[in-house]
Parts: sequence; C-alpha cells; structure tokens
Amino acid sequence: MTIESLVAQFGLPAIFLGAGFEGETVAILAGVIAHAGTLKLWQVMLAVGLGSFAADQIFFSCGRFFRETRFVRRVSAKPFFARALAEFEKRPVLFTFGFRFVYGFRTVSPIAIGTTRLPALRFLAINAAAATVWALVFVSAGYWFGHGIETIFGHLKTHHRLLVGVAVALVAVCALAVWTRLRWASGGSPP
Repeated sequence: MTIESLVAQFGLPAIFLGAGFEGETVAILAGVIAHAGTLKLWQVMLAVGLGSFAADQIFFSCGRFFRETRFVRRVSAKPFFARALAEFEKRPVLFTFGFRFVYGFRTVSPIAIGTTRLPALRFLAINAAAATVWALVFVSAGYWFGHGIETIFGHLKTHHRLLVGVAVALVAVCALAVWTRLRWASGGSPP
C-alpha cells in the first residue's frame, strides 16, 4: 500500500475532524494536500465543509439542550460569550453566518446562539450555507497557494509519512480533548 493510498483512505476522516475542531489551519492544509494531488479538491472541500457544519451543530445543540452542564456554564462565563450574544442581538442572521470567520468566536458562538430563541432549522440552514462558503474560501486558499506553500515547506510528496503522522496525532489529541470535555460536562470527574 502506497503512502498516497493511505492518505487517501484515512485523510478525509482526519480532515473532517480537524476542520470541525481546529478550523482554518486544517482547511488550508487540506487545500495544500489537494494541490499536491493526494486527494481530490471536491472531496477535501466536502470533508472540510461537513466537519465545520457538524461541529457547529454539536455546539449549537450543547447550548440549546445542555445549558446546565459544566462545559456550557464554563463557556458561558467567558467574555467572548457575552460579546457573541450582544453581536447576535444586533444582527442575528449576519452574525450566525459570519462567526466562524472571526477569530475567538468559533466555539463560543454556536453555543451562545443555542441559548437564544433562534429556531434550530434556521440555524441549520444558515450553518450549512456558512460552512460551505468557509470551506470554499479556506480550502481554495490552500489549493491556490499550494505551490508557494510547498516551496516554503519543501515538497510535500516526499513527506507524506510525516503529514499522516501529524494528522493522526492531531485527530487523536482532538478526540481525547472532546472525550474529556464531554465526560467532564456529563458529571464525570474532571481531568
């Protein structure tokens, strides 16, 4: 089995999870991987868009249905939470569409929006449109600037094992962090 086939087989789930929990860095790197020809551009865009969409739906649901958990209470105590609610009140649709493009609002905002009266179906529709645009923008940036990025960081085709290792490590760390937070939020012992 070649490195390209390993990345093609396991790369999309890693990109899906990374885009949902890390964001822009993974989306841009996914575009670079598509530029290198390891994965198809449309597959990468789909994985990035779906990962972002799914993560924000989960965070919205946390705000909507799990307000009393430690995780949501801890997030709601952050200054960005109050700021997100204030911005949401000014322009609900624009803020719901654009929060993922503003640093610091990525995780807090969907939870904050979940605590409002915005209908879940409306959030779902806006979230789907925003995730699509977000994926197009950041994956395209990685894809179109892939040549320059390859020049700066060396030729990626010769370092696939390192990239796969980094992607697997990133996914493992993200999965452990999510598992720990969910366990802690559900009343389990804190980490």
